[in-house]
Amino acid sequence: MFKSLNTPALWIITLAAAGILMVTMGARQSLGLFLAPLNDSTGLGIAAISLAMAVGQFTWGLIQPIAGAFADRYGPAKVLACGLVTLAIGSAITPWMDSTSGLILSLGLLSAMGSGAGSFSVLIGAVSNRLPPQTRGAASGIINAGGSFGQFIFAPILQKLIQVMGWMGAMWALAAVTLAALPLVRVVAEPHAPDHHGHGAQGAGLWQSLKDAFRDRSYLLLHAGFFTCGFHIAFLVTHLPGEVNLCGLPASVASWSLAIIGAANILGSLVAGACVARYRSKYVLFWMYGSRAVLIALYLASPRTDLTFYLFAAGLGFTWLATVPPTAAIVGKLFGIRYLGTLFGMTLLSHQIGGFLGAWLGGISITRFGDYSWMWYADITLAGLAALVNLPIREAPVAAPVAQAK
Repeated sequence: MFKSLNTPALWIITLAAAGILMVTMGARQSLGLFLAPLNDSTGLGIAAISLAMAVGQFTWGLIQPIAGAFADRYGPAKVLACGLVTLAIGSAITPWMDSTSGLILSLGLLSAMGSGAGSFSVLIGAVSNRLPPQTRGAASGIINAGGSFGQFIFAPILQKLIQVMGWMGAMWALAAVTLAALPLVRVVAEPHAPDHHGHGAQGAGLWQSLKDAFRDRSYLLLHAGFFTCGFHIAFLVTHLPGEVNLCGLPASVASWSLAIIGAANILGSLVAGACVARYRSKYVLFWMYGSRAVLIALYLASPRTDLTFYLFAAGLGFTWLATVPPTAAIVGKLFGIRYLGTLFGMTLLSHQIGGFLGAWLGGISITRFGDYSWMWYADITLAGLAALVNLPIREAPVAAPVAQAK
């Protein structure tokens, strides 16, 4: 799986990118733990706080193509550094926000823009431009695993900090950890890095590349599937603590479930990176989305116990963000990597439009109906549809030249 990363330099670049994603995704994916403490402290209501977090889901996606475009044009170093600083500021000022508009500013805008600028589109684009083609699949899997590892370690630590220091102290600790990741930026974005573009329509400008992409049926189908991925991931990271509470289980079950999701996705991301090198990515995505529909159905049919949540988290976590390597691989095969940060960023925007709806509608569901039943049914339906829409995607076999798709 890792034989292509055959020099220390390749490993250092890849692990540094994984370290940045560990921080930005660990912070972002653990925000659901703050939902109840924020509500108790501010009295704003679950629906209002869910709206702020839903805005964050959309903003995180909206910033992806913008950050990717800036990184493609001016280099990733400034984008990554600004992202980490902005994420730290958003986390640091949240304890002083006692209104919905204030939380939208801190969590929905600043934190989300910061974590988005230090996330997949910029990191995978930066690393892809520094690594030879044969290493990119393995590298994207390792980088993705870094984000999952962040969720694995951040969720239980933040839960403990909330219990010991209060949610405000936990937020300030999160800001400090974010700033500590700044030295990794230089490793990922070395100014005089070698250029491994290697393929793609390098002569086409950014806007022409975007126009060509959005006229491509396969690219649009990829967006449709990724929309669904965002819907149920955002719903779960925002409302899993609420679901656990409805079942009469302690808050620790939610934090450990989120941690298990992260741990399982470490393995899932590495496997996905290996599969990208061996199989057509659209088939990898088909099985991932299809498995989610089955897992949610099994969860609904099971008794609500600690073990049920942990098994559900492990199963779902295996494919959690493991959809990123095959999705990025398809974008690279279709259009090359010159504007990979921008074009993959646009797919992440679709992901987060789904994320906005998942987080927001989850809050509406619990407020109006008293549970999340309709959200689970929507999850099953959308996961099944996402599996099917990936099958018609035009994609070259793995053995074919990387630059071209049939």
